[in-house]
Amino acid sequence: MPPRRQRPQESPALVAFGRQLRRMREGKGVKQETIAHLTNLSGAQVSRIEAGKRRASRSFAEIVDDYLEAGSALISLWEDLNKDGHPVPIWFDWPQIEGDAIELTCYQLCVIAGLAQTPAYAKALLKGNEEAVAARLERQKILDKENAPIVTFLVDEQALHRSVGSPEVMREQLEHLIALSERPNVTVQVVLGSGEHAGNGSSFVLATMADTSRIAYIETAIRGLTTDDPADLAEVSRVLADIRNRALPGDMSRDFIRKVAEERWT
Repeated sequence: MPPRRQRPQESPALVAFGRQLRRMREGKGVKQETIAHLTNLSGAQVSRIEAGKRRASRSFAEIVDDYLEAGSALISLWEDLNKDGHPVPIWFDWPQIEGDAIELTCYQLCVIAGLAQTPAYAKALLKGNEEAVAARLERQKILDKENAPIVTFLVDEQALHRSVGSPEVMREQLEHLIALSERPNVTVQVVLGSGEHAGNGSSFVLATMADTSRIAYIETAIRGLTTDDPADLAEVSRVLADIRNRALPGDMSRDFIRKVAEERWT
C-alpha cells in the first residue's frame, strides 16, 4: 500500500497575501467569481489563493491590482513575497500569528513587552495615543482566552529601572508583572544587565504554532519584521539561548521585581 501523501504546510506569508487580496476585493464589493473570470482561474483556485493554500502568479496580481484599482499595492506585495524565491518576512500577518500561537517567547529591550503592559504604562509609552493603547490592550486578550498560549517574558533588568510615566505607573507595572508570573501559563524571568550579550541587538518574539513550526517577529529601527526563514530562526535560537543563560529563575525573578518596586518606585 503506497504511503499516504502528506498535506503541505500553509505558509503564513501566503496567508498574509490571501488576506490582503480578500480585504481589497471585499472592500470593492467584488465577488470571487469575478476575479476567477478575469484571471482564467476557477472559483476554487481563487478561494485557495485567498486562503493561503496556493501561490498566485505575477500576472494574477497584476490583473487583480488593476481591476481593484489598488495602485500597485498588490503587485508590490507579490514582489516582496516572492523575492529570491522565498517570502520576505515583513508581510506575515503577525497579529494573527500571535493569536494562533501555542507558545510565545518575548524578549524586549529597555521596556516591558506589549503583552505585559498595564494600560497606564502603555499610555505613557505611546504618548497618549488612545487608538494605539486600545489595540495593544486588545492583543493582551490572548492571555485570558481558552487554551491560552504558554508565554515567557524575558524582561531586561533595565526595563525595571527605566522610568515610564510616574513612579505610581512603574510600581503598578511591576506589580502586574508579578501577578502575571503567578499564572500557570506565564513565566516571567529577569535578564540581568551584565554588559555585552547577544540580546543587546534587538527585541523579538518567537512564536511556536500548533504544527510545531516557528515564526519570529524582530524589531528594527525602521519596522518590525516577521520571518520563518531557517537561517533567521537559527540565529534567534542562538540569541535566545544566551539570554536565557543570563536570566534568573521564575521565583528569584519575582523576588527581584518586588525588591525593585519597593526600593525604586515607592
